[in-house]
Amino acid sequence: MNASTIIDDNMTLEEKLAAIDQAMANAQAMANDEAEANGQVAAPLDPQDLLMCEGCQ
Repeated sequence: MNASTIIDDNMTLEEKLAAIDQAMANAQAMANDEAEANGQVAAPLDPQDLLMCEGCQ
């Protein structure tokens, strides 16, 4: 996840936090949809997983 696509320097702190919350909610919704399509249940996403490459995880 690229932070520059979510927030910018002209946003207030409240706007930045709201944008991050929305991005996390969207990521969780996508994980839930993918899991449901496979007949599974998605666990809550760890925000740190969105900041690391798969090799580092």
